[in-house]
Amino acid sequence: MSKFKRTLITTALPYANGPIHIGHLAGVYVPADIYARYLRLKNEDVIMVGGSDEHGVPITLKAKNEGVTPQDVVDKFHGIIKKSFEDFGISFDVYSRTSAEIHHQTASEFFRKLYDEGKFVEKSNEQYYDQENKQFLADRYITGTCPKCSFEKAYGDQCESCGSSLSPTELINPVSTISGNKPVLKETKHWYLPLDQYEPWLKEWILEGHKEWKSNVYGQCKSWIDSGLLPRAVTRDLDWGVPVPVEDADGKVLYVWFDAPIGYISATKEFTSDWETYWKDPETRMLHFIGKDNIVFHCIIFPSMLKAEGTYNLPENVPANEFLNLENDKISTSRNWAVWLHEYLEEFPGKEDVLKYVLTANAPETKDNDFTWKDFQTRNNNELVAVLGNFVNRALVLTQKYYDGIVPEKGELNDADKATLAEIAKLKGEVEKSLNSFRIRESLKNAMDLARLGNKYLADEEPWKVVKTDAERVKTIMNICLQITANLTICLEPFLPFSMEKLRGFLNIEKMDWDKLGETDIISAGHKVNKPELLFEKIEDKVIEAQLQKLLDTKKANEMAEAKATPAKDNIEFDDFGKMDIRSGIVLECEKVAKTKKLLKLKVDTGIDQRTVVSGIAEFYNPEDLVGKQVSILVNLAPKKLRGIESQGMILCAENADGSLSIVSPDIEVKPGSEIK
Repeated sequence: MSKFKRTLITTALPYANGPIHIGHLAGVYVPADIYARYLRLKNEDVIMVGGSDEHGVPITLKAKNEGVTPQDVVDKFHGIIKKSFEDFGISFDVYSRTSAEIHHQTASEFFRKLYDEGKFVEKSNEQYYDQENKQFLADRYITGTCPKCSFEKAYGDQCESCGSSLSPTELINPVSTISGNKPVLKETKHWYLPLDQYEPWLKEWILEGHKEWKSNVYGQCKSWIDSGLLPRAVTRDLDWGVPVPVEDADGKVLYVWFDAPIGYISATKEFTSDWETYWKDPETRMLHFIGKDNIVFHCIIFPSMLKAEGTYNLPENVPANEFLNLENDKISTSRNWAVWLHEYLEEFPGKEDVLKYVLTANAPETKDNDFTWKDFQTRNNNELVAVLGNFVNRALVLTQKYYDGIVPEKGELNDADKATLAEIAKLKGEVEKSLNSFRIRESLKNAMDLARLGNKYLADEEPWKVVKTDAERVKTIMNICLQITANLTICLEPFLPFSMEKLRGFLNIEKMDWDKLGETDIISAGHKVNKPELLFEKIEDKVIEAQLQKLLDTKKANEMAEAKATPAKDNIEFDDFGKMDIRSGIVLECEKVAKTKKLLKLKVDTGIDQRTVVSGIAEFYNPEDLVGKQVSILVNLAPKKLRGIESQGMILCAENADGSLSIVSPDIEVKPGSEIK
């Protein structure tokens, strides 16, 4: 029996400078939603809170680049994020935002209490200051040359070329991104949370008291604590955020890492006047669902803030997940390398549960994992369609065929029947055990085993054959199949809520509580079920190919954007350029040069003559595709033998960022022999 009467689930606040992608979903929101739905089915007192994280420098940078206000930026993306979650079926009890007045008030009061009780350390140091704009510069407002790799556009906190963490004073030739001027160092005052003072307590609370936490979470916490904790600034010089609520703090706001987790508290306040019960009653269990990049904040920093405040509960568990990659590459919002939720919902209408299923079945629970569109298709076609959908459809179609949709009475049970019914009850315990240990991926597999059990039972008992010789026996078989189907609507409800609502419609039943799971008479004889439709549909190759092409287009666009042109060669005289005779030509014939990978032999009409040219473009063009193509050809290049073939000229090509070659040809049709000047 649990010592807790209720559960508060918090989900990491997504940053409101872009939409939600599948990495966010797999790491945080899908597992949190599954667990919350599970507890609700058990009729437990649970609320799930979330909201948009809307403060910090990246918001101000985006606003500056787009010529709008920070509020414009967060309003736009908060709207996109909130609607995406609603349409996808993430069942927040409240989804708030940190720019809301209730959050500003809550964060200010939290800071002020710690300030009044002397829980902060006040320190002054020198930071870069833009004299023209009269403001201190956040790290991201400073660029310069990286001292480690010489990249000329490194930020004040990190070099995006070599990945090194930096401080602004390490940059060579620092420049303010606001004015373009060289900043100066100026003294400023800030308040710090002395994490070093909480180190002994954290060792006892986490390392001794929470050894049951997931190994990836516990291990990261141990590494941080063993390395020694340092005071961390809770304020910064910025004009976007929660103003620091003390005297002489003009132009200072609460650091985003400090105010964001307080957003869980303010969101709960927004949801219920009884918010303190969920935050301060020792019989409430708090769970933080997050990704691995947030472990230190939710396991070390936020608990230290709560401990310093003194009246709040501490998290009971932090079931953090690792990262999800996309097609063997790290998801990146800046490179647009992602599957965006709002785009998925537009392109795959009615398939919300398919994405939930795939992300859960492939969840990065203990190590980074990979999403691929081929796996998405395979899991849909081979598992949702061929296993779950197939069993449900056969059970309901046969019921319609034999009994006009009326659930038949069970007769005498044989050993196969008894073993199958016993397995239903057993599976309930396995699903519960996995969910209660936050092994969400395993719990989905256990739940799907019920559909596999149904398929096996149908295949073994073969009612379509038995009906010809023993009609009474078939009634028992079909009753058991319908009991399995009804049980599926319960055990898969947390994972596939839209699909289970649809299945309950087929069965003509209401939603049932979790305690009914495992019962073998939950759908009564004589009950009439409705005619079924397909629960899931196959996803065809062309649909997947379109998504892969979309990613390929993104990759090419990134390569073009990131391509660095080679330095210009030494200047030449105009007369030197004038010596080159470049003409338009037409390819008449083309074939591969035997025993080579790169060479093509082309016959080109230059307008002057027809000549043979050997070109190293075989890796990028098929011979048949070049026949009839316009090319640019240097006709007065001295002949040269290549693999025994005399080449009389050069086809002009551009080398792309990935090393591939593209023929340079006129964009309008011109006559062979036309000079290119």
